[in-house]
Amino acid sequence: MSVAVAARIAARELRGGLRGFRIFLGCVILGVAAIAAVGTLREAVRTGLATQGAELLGGDAEIELTYRFASRTERAWMEGTATRLSEIADFRSMAVAGEARELTQVKAVDAAYPLVGTVGLAPDMALATALAGSGGLPGAVMEPVLATRLGIAVGDGFRLGDQRFILMATITREPDPSRAGFGLGPRSIVAKSALDGSGLLSPGSLFTSRYRLDLPEGADLDTLAARAEAELSGSGARWNDARNASPRVAEFVTRLGAFLVLVGLSGLAVGGVGISAALRAYLAEKVHVIATLRTLGADQATVFMIYFLQVAVLALLGIAGGLILGVGLPVALGPLISARLPVPAVFAAYPAPMIEATLYSVLSVLIFTLWPLARVREVRAAALYRGATGANEGWPGWRWVLATAALFALLVTAAALFSGNPRLTLWTAAGILGAGALLWLAAAAVVGAARAWRPRLRGRPALGWALGAIGGPGSTAGPVMLALGLGLSVLAAVGQIDGNLRRAIAGDLPERAPSFFFVDLQKDQVAWFLERLETDPGVSRVDHAPMLRGIISRINDRPAREVAPGHWVVEGDRAVSYAGALPARTKITAGAWWGAGYDGPPQLSFAAEEAAEMGIGIGDEITVNILGRDITAPITSLREVDFSSVGMGFILLMNPSALAGAPHSFIATVYADSPATEEAILRDVTDRYPNVTAINVRDALLRVTDLLASLASATSWGASVTLLTGFLVLIGAAAADARARRHEAAILKVLGATRARILVGLALRALILGAAAGLVALGAGILGGWAVSRFVMETEFSVIWPSALGIIAGGTGVTLLAGLGHALGPLAARPARVLRAQE
Repeated sequence: MSVAVAARIAARELRGGLRGFRIFLGCVILGVAAIAAVGTLREAVRTGLATQGAELLGGDAEIELTYRFASRTERAWMEGTATRLSEIADFRSMAVAGEARELTQVKAVDAAYPLVGTVGLAPDMALATALAGSGGLPGAVMEPVLATRLGIAVGDGFRLGDQRFILMATITREPDPSRAGFGLGPRSIVAKSALDGSGLLSPGSLFTSRYRLDLPEGADLDTLAARAEAELSGSGARWNDARNASPRVAEFVTRLGAFLVLVGLSGLAVGGVGISAALRAYLAEKVHVIATLRTLGADQATVFMIYFLQVAVLALLGIAGGLILGVGLPVALGPLISARLPVPAVFAAYPAPMIEATLYSVLSVLIFTLWPLARVREVRAAALYRGATGANEGWPGWRWVLATAALFALLVTAAALFSGNPRLTLWTAAGILGAGALLWLAAAAVVGAARAWRPRLRGRPALGWALGAIGGPGSTAGPVMLALGLGLSVLAAVGQIDGNLRRAIAGDLPERAPSFFFVDLQKDQVAWFLERLETDPGVSRVDHAPMLRGIISRINDRPAREVAPGHWVVEGDRAVSYAGALPARTKITAGAWWGAGYDGPPQLSFAAEEAAEMGIGIGDEITVNILGRDITAPITSLREVDFSSVGMGFILLMNPSALAGAPHSFIATVYADSPATEEAILRDVTDRYPNVTAINVRDALLRVTDLLASLASATSWGASVTLLTGFLVLIGAAAADARARRHEAAILKVLGATRARILVGLALRALILGAAAGLVALGAGILGGWAVSRFVMETEFSVIWPSALGIIAGGTGVTLLAGLGHALGPLAARPARVLRAQE
C-alpha cells in the first residue's frame, strides 16, 4: 500500500466538494459543539470561583463555628494571624411589619464588614450609615422582594425578635452571596450590636458564626490551614480559604457539567448514526469508482486508506467547526450568561474542554465509520460489470468488530474519567446501548411487518406504497428510527425524571408534610406552645424535640471523612437530639434502646440506612463535636428514619445525660388542616415569642422545586441538541432516499397516481416510522427514568403520561416534517426525465 498514492486520490475526490458529506459534517459539528459548550461553561465558573475567591468568601480565609461564638483564646489566635478580622452571625428569623410576617435570612455584621468588596444599596449610601439607623432606631437593609412581601418601603419600621429596626435601603448587591448557602428566605443585614437583648442569639439558638480573615501579603494558606486545624482542634471549627471559596457551588457545577456531558455523549451516539448512514450512502455511490481502482491494481489496504483519509479530513473540519461554535458562542454570550449565574464566571477558550470534546469526537467518528470503511475493502473489480450497489453491506470481519469494541471501551473509560462519576457514566453507556439495540430490533420488526402486510393492502394504494418504501430494498428505516429514537429516548428519560422528582416533592404534601417547622423554642416556652396547639381543633398533630447541632469528627478514632468519604452525614454539621423513652413512631431495626431511666455513659442511636451507606453499625464509636466539646459514644441501636415525609427526623439520638448542661433550644413540627389555621398559629406564636422562627414547609419545598426546574431546563437544552442531531440525521436519510422515492413517484405518475395520493403515501411512511420510533423511545425513556428515580434519586416512580405522549407526538411530527420536506422534489420531477436518467 502506498499512503502517498492514497492521499493523492483522496484529495482529488475531495476537490469535487462536500456533496454527500454535509450531514456527516453537521453531526460532527453539533456533537463537538454541545460537549465543548458545556465544558467551557464549567471551566468558566471554576475559574471565576478561583480568581474571585476572596470576594466570594468575604476575605482571604474564614473560620466557621456552629451555634456559638469564638472563645477568647480562639479569637486571640485569629487576631494574631490576620491583619483584619470581621465577625458575622448568620441565622433565620421572622421579620414582622404590622400583620405581615415573613421568614428572612439575617446577616448580623460588625463594623469591619465587608473585608472585601462592597454592599450595593438603593438609595446609594455606605453600609455603616444605613446600619446606624435613624430616629433612635437601628437601621437595616434587606432584599427588595422581602420589603415587597412585608408591604414596607424605605423609612418604615419592622421587627426582628424583640428589636425594632428602620429600613434604610434595599440590597442591590451582596459581596459574598456564596456564603449564604441554601437560604429559606430573602436576605436582611443588620448590625450585630443591635441584636443585644433581642433573644435571637441567646445560648442554644440556631445560628452560624463566621470569622473572616484578611491575611498578610504572601501568606502560605496551606501552612495556615494546618495551624488552624492544630490550634482549633476539638472545637468544631471549620477552616475555608479563597482557594475554595464556594465548595458546594463548585461541586454542584461539576456534577451538573458531568451530567450534561453525558447527555452530550448521547448526542454523539445519535450523530454517529448519521455519520455512519452518510458514509454508507456516499460509499454506495462510489462502488464503480472503487471497482475501477481495483482493476488498476489498487489493493484492499489502499482502497481503505483512500476513504479513511477522506473521513479523517472531514472529521477534523467538523471538529474544528464544532470547537469554534461550542467555545465561541459561550464566550460571545458570556456577559448575558454571567448575569444569570449566582457565581462569577470568566468565559474564555479553555484547553481542557476542547481536548475533551475532541477526544470524544475522534473516538465516536472511528466507532461509527470503521465498519463501512472495512466493507469497502471487499469491493471487487467485477462490480463494474455486475451493477453492484450494496457493496458496503454485510459482516466486516472479527478484527473490525473487536477494534470497534475496543474504541467503545476507550470512549466509556474517557467519559468516566472526565465526568468524575464512573457509575453514572457506565449506566448511561448501558442505557445508550440498550436503547440502540431496542431501536434496531424495532426497525427490523417494522421492515418485516411492512413486507408481510403490503400484499394484503391491494385496495389501499397509498398505505401499500408507504409499506413498500419501508420494507423495500435500500430502506432507510433503520437509521431513521435509530437516530430519532435515541434523541427522543434522552428527552423522554429527562421528562420522566423531572416529573417524578416534582411529584415526590409536592405530590403528597397535604397528606404527609407538616405546615411549619418552629425553631429556637426555648425550654420555658414549650409548655405554652404545646397548650396552644394541642387544643386547636385545626391542628392534627404536633411533634417536638430538643435540638442541638454537632459535627461528626471521628469514627472509631479515625477522621470521619476518611471512614465515609463524600457522604453527606460527615459533610458539615448535623442535627442532634436526645430522648429517654423511645420516641413515638420510632422503629428500632438493630440493637436495643437504653430506656427511660438510663443515666450511664453516652450511648448513640443512629439512622439505619445512613449507617449502612457509611459502613458502620452496632458497637462502632462516634465522636460528635457539640459547641466545641467532643462527645464519644458507641452505637447501641439503629432506627428507621424517613426523611421523605419532610417531618422530624434525626440522624443522631443520644441519651439525655450525655448532653446534660449543653445549652439548646427545641424544634417542633405542626400539621394544620387549613390556611386559616396556619395564619392564626403563625400570628399567635410569633406575637408571644418573637425569638421563635417559623419555616413554612411549602415555601421551602417550592424553592427546591424551582431549583429542580432550572436543572431540568438545563438538561432539556442539552437533550434538545441530541434531538436536533437526530433531525439532521432524518434529513440525511431522506436525502439519501430521495433518488429511490423520485423513481417510485415517476412510475406511479405514469400509472395514473395523483400528486395528492403520492404525497399521502410519503406522509404515511413518515408517520409509521415516527410513531414506531416514538413508541420505542417512550419505553426506553420510561425504563431509564425508572432506573434513575429508583436507584439514583431513591424516589417512587410512576409514568408521567403528558410527557410520555408528547414524546410520541414529537417523534411523529419530526419525521413527518422531514418526510414532507423531501417529498416536494420527487413530486415535482417529470416522469420522462427521471425514467430516462434511470436507464
